[in-house]
Amino acid sequence: MRKILLVFFLVGFAATAQAQLGVRAGFNSANFSNANFDAKSGFHLGAYYTFGADFLSVEPGIQYSQKGYTGEEAGSGLAVKEQLGYIDVPVLVRLKLLPALNVFAGPQASVLASSKYQKGDQTSDSSEATKGYDIGGVFGAQVKLPLGFNIQASYDLGFTSLNYFNTDVKNQVFKISAGYTFGGN
Repeated sequence: MRKILLVFFLVGFAATAQAQLGVRAGFNSANFSNANFDAKSGFHLGAYYTFGADFLSVEPGIQYSQKGYTGEEAGSGLAVKEQLGYIDVPVLVRLKLLPALNVFAGPQASVLASSKYQKGDQTSDSSEATKGYDIGGVFGAQVKLPLGFNIQASYDLGFTSLNYFNTDVKNQVFKISAGYTFGGN
């Protein structure tokens, strides 16, 4: 048993020795599935930690991400905007296809951090109208640039219903990001 633990510790230490910390920010286009709404523009901002081999790596991260939708209330014609702020915790597995290109996918857990519902001139907190968490998945592609910079495009797909005003909807978010990996080459 001690030998297994020692091997596990040494493999983890070796992987961490090649680990890199980075920051990422970008544009979101978010909407709800199964709903007749328009996409809402927003942003995301966070950090990530990549470790593993050259060909295959794991990247846990944490970020703040704006989600929600825009639309028009059917009966009154008033403009409606729902802005939901989430703390996202993705755990991505990256597969290197070319020296400067990788694809990734993985699970993501999200916690609702803020909510703002606006109908016409009235604004209210909508946190009671939706679940306080979301479970989903992320997939996308990244291009590594010189000097540690990178750009990526990804899609967040909610797996669980938000039960938004007792309606079965899920978060869907398209993201374009720019990032910087400290010590990256």
